[in-house]
Amino acid sequence: MEIVSLPPHPPFDKKVVILSGAGLSVASGVPTFRGAGGLWEGYRLEEVATPEAWFADRELVRRFYDMRREGCAAVQPNPGHDALAELQNQWGVERVVLVTQNIDGLLQKAGAQSVIEMHGSLWRLKCERDDAHPSVAIEGEQSRDKHCAECGGFLRPEVVWFGEVPAFMGDIGIALSQCGLFLSVGTSGQVYPAAGFSSVARHQVGAITVEVNPAPTGGSFGHVVADAAETALPRIVEHWLSGTTP
Repeated sequence: MEIVSLPPHPPFDKKVVILSGAGLSVASGVPTFRGAGGLWEGYRLEEVATPEAWFADRELVRRFYDMRREGCAAVQPNPGHDALAELQNQWGVERVVLVTQNIDGLLQKAGAQSVIEMHGSLWRLKCERDDAHPSVAIEGEQSRDKHCAECGGFLRPEVVWFGEVPAFMGDIGIALSQCGLFLSVGTSGQVYPAAGFSSVARHQVGAITVEVNPAPTGGSFGHVVADAAETALPRIVEHWLSGTTP
């Protein structure tokens, strides 16, 4: 593992896959909604972020996500988001694949054209009965009267809850198999399946692997930038974009 300020330039003929976690949005001031003891209004987050919680008390879960939506609506992208959006816009969505564990929508707010939201989004609702039914965009509080247009079921937040499988795993697997550089930004490296992406990219695909994290995780990375996303990413992207592009 090499500690660097600027990681190697990605190969021109392969994809750049960038996984982002909560550390990308810290500088934007995204509310955590965790109080003393990791609780929200006396509830553990697991108690308001599971399918069981939803079916037990839909109103409580709606209120929790309404508050999260309100909090995220008030914040803006930081230079880290801006840098990743700029990289994708310059090199194209086919070459730069943005995968995020965040549900805040800040990469899109920064201008990113395509983001794989593996943990879902605060800004969409889906049918509680069938994932194949159309999702619905939402901005503010969730209407208690809105139901699925297909079956009449209640609409729930389109967020991957504890015990559920992350979304778009097939698309992510294809992108990893075609990547020449994998960059992990602000993730803990402890939650699977995302924690295994760097190992797949490095050992199975032979890609360059880079972690950007002020407190490196010690995962399967060939290069580490021990810095915060909002300061490291603009520097890295400027370095990459200043090189010759195909």
